[in-house]
Amino acid sequence: MPTDSADHTDQADLPDLCSAKAVLAVILIAELIAIVLTLASHGPRPGFLVALSTTSLYILWLALVCAAVTCAVRPYLTGMPRLTALLIVFAALQAVNLAISEAGWWLNARIGSGQLTGLEHGEFVLRNSLVFAIVSAMALRYLFVAGEWRRNVTLEAKARIRALQARIRPHFLFNSMNTIAALTRSEPARAEEAIEDLADLFRATLAESEHRIALKQELEVARIYQRMEQLRLGERLAVDWQVSDLPMRALIPSLTVQPLLENAIYHGIEPLPDGGTVTVHGSRTASGLLELCVSNPVSQQRAANERRGNNIALDNIRRRFALAFDDSATVTIEQTTTRYEVRLRFPEVAE
Repeated sequence: MPTDSADHTDQADLPDLCSAKAVLAVILIAELIAIVLTLASHGPRPGFLVALSTTSLYILWLALVCAAVTCAVRPYLTGMPRLTALLIVFAALQAVNLAISEAGWWLNARIGSGQLTGLEHGEFVLRNSLVFAIVSAMALRYLFVAGEWRRNVTLEAKARIRALQARIRPHFLFNSMNTIAALTRSEPARAEEAIEDLADLFRATLAESEHRIALKQELEVARIYQRMEQLRLGERLAVDWQVSDLPMRALIPSLTVQPLLENAIYHGIEPLPDGGTVTVHGSRTASGLLELCVSNPVSQQRAANERRGNNIALDNIRRRFALAFDDSATVTIEQTTTRYEVRLRFPEVAE
């Protein structure tokens, strides 16, 4: 069945100017433009502050009204093609500028006796329209390019999630099915539990999860994976879960812990004749970040393969952490001759 993802790749992704942060940015940009225009037209001569205050007031009102109009029409343009939506916004902003230019000229003529602008009516409106058209076209062009970049990053993130969803190695499925087949004769109850665990695991990994999920759900997926591997490795595998200090409602990108546990078992525990213990430790740092560490013993004979295999998963997780938390999350590795540890640090964002 074809998906509709391709149908939405050309849809508008206009900026959200309704938030306080966006309004503050609009105000700062408006003030910078006012200073530049005043310096260009008036210079640091006597009366500069009066000219700056007049220009600043005009541009500030224009910027805030344009932001409000963009915020108001955004929900109605979200499903349109990007170019069409941007053209509609451009036309609406020109209309707003024309209305405010007329209102500004009228107020200046009535209150300031036409002395603040020093321009005729037609010249004043034409100048404002040309300047605003250039500035708004540049701004919309920037938003168009930024939207393209955001879409590319989002598509890449989705592709990486799908790659992780398909990453559970085929031999894991075959080994699990063989183990379940052996249990059906000797321990049918455990075989039934194993089938349910396997179904839950694949349901979680095949789900279309493009957003962050609760840490509790992510850890449950990892524990299901552990139970399946436990059937195969038996006493050779032990996992020490030390995560009680973590807030289970904190959000984390899906399929983060399970791939780390998978690598720890595959590259660390399985090559060791006597097996070993994987430690999953969670805590809160002094700076308030959440920290999750997955460590495993190192097999010297497979050290090169371990580094290569882990780097594939770690690069994937790093990119998705950067997308989810910007620069506030880190993924680091600490390796000694006897142990390999992956340390995740990320901010606490609750549901």
